[in-house]
Amino acid sequence: MPISPYDLYPATAPRSCVIYSSPHSGRDYPAEFLASSVLDAQVIRSSEDAFVDLLFADAPRYGAPLLTARAPRAWLDLNRARDELDPAVIEDVPRPSLNPRISAGLGVIPRVVSNGRAIYCGKISLAEAEARIASHWVPYHAQLLALMAEATALHGRAVLIDCHSMPHEAIDTFATAGRVKPQIVLGDRYGAAASSDIVDQIEAAFVAEGLRVARNAPFAGAYITQAYGRPSRGQHVVQIEIDRALYMDEATVAPHCGFEAFRAAINRVMAAVGRDRDQVPLAAE
Repeated sequence: MPISPYDLYPATAPRSCVIYSSPHSGRDYPAEFLASSVLDAQVIRSSEDAFVDLLFADAPRYGAPLLTARAPRAWLDLNRARDELDPAVIEDVPRPSLNPRISAGLGVIPRVVSNGRAIYCGKISLAEAEARIASHWVPYHAQLLALMAEATALHGRAVLIDCHSMPHEAIDTFATAGRVKPQIVLGDRYGAAASSDIVDQIEAAFVAEGLRVARNAPFAGAYITQAYGRPSRGQHVVQIEIDRALYMDEATVAPHCGFEAFRAAINRVMAAVGRDRDQVPLAAE
C-alpha cells in the first residue's frame, strides 16, 4: 500500500503567519524498503527525527498549521533538493559537481543513516528514485508552498519554523572545542533566511524555558531553509534542532519519562511565538 506523502493539521485558532513543518519525523516504513535494507528496523530509524511531530502536535491551537511527513527520511529526504541524486546509490545517475551532502551519502535518496551506516547493499534504479520523488517530494513541497502563499496573502509575511532533532553525540562533538553545549540550535543561514527580530523572538521563547540556545552552529539550515527563506519578500524560515536527549531514549527510539514535560515546554514556546498580532510582531499583518 502506498504511503501518504504527508499529514496536514490546519490551524484551529485564528490563523497567524506562522507555519510548522516536520519533514524528518515520518515513520511509515514500507515493508519492501525494510526487506531491501541491510539494516535492522531499529538501526534504520537512527536518522529519523523521531516524535518531533508529536512535540509540535498542538501547533494548530496557536493559530499555526502543522505539516508532517509520513515517509521516513531514510527512504526519501524532504529536506534536500529533488535533483540531489547520489550516483553511489542510484543507477544511471551522472556524477554531480561537488556537493558535500551527496558526498556524505545524504542526498534526496539517502545512502546512509547516522554514523555513516549504509542502507543498501547495492543500488536502486533511477525509475524507483524518481517514483519516490514524484509521489512524496513533489506533493509535500507543493503543500508547503501553498501554506507559505496563504500566510503571506493573509498577513503580508510568512514565518516557517522547520522542526528537527539532533543526536546528542553531535552536540558533544561540537562542544569539545570549549564551546557551550546547546540544547536548541536555530538555523537561519546566518541571517539569509529570516530577519533577526523573528529569530530573536524564537530564541527568547526557548531561553525562557531554561534552554541553552545557539545559532547556526553546528546546524545552519538545509534545503528548506535555503529554498524558502526570502526575507526581502516577507518569507522567513528558521530551522529548529532539538537535542534528542531532552525527550527520548536514542538507543531504544522511544520517548522517555521527560517527554510530556518537554512537550509542555514546546507548547509554551509556540504560544509565545504565535500570540495575537496586537502583542507580538510575528502575527502582524
